[in-house]
Amino acid sequence: MAKGILKTKPQVIMKDGRPSAVIVDIKDYQELLDRLEDKEDLEDLKKIRKGGLEVRKLSDFLAEHENAL
Repeated sequence: MAKGILKTKPQVIMKDGRPSAVIVDIKDYQELLDRLEDKEDLEDLKKIRKGGLEVRKLSDFLAEHENAL
């Protein structure tokens, strides 16, 4: 895990002598989710720049899916 993300020490829950779950502060958890989303966004951006993802205008997408909304 990246250094400095967690502000409080996580609590490890053991089951049958093995780690089973981890309890983290809610603010730390949100920070982890935000960083994960940022990482996924950067990976998508790299794919777009390489031509690996289809990109459309929002108006075209909405017109195509107007009945679903």
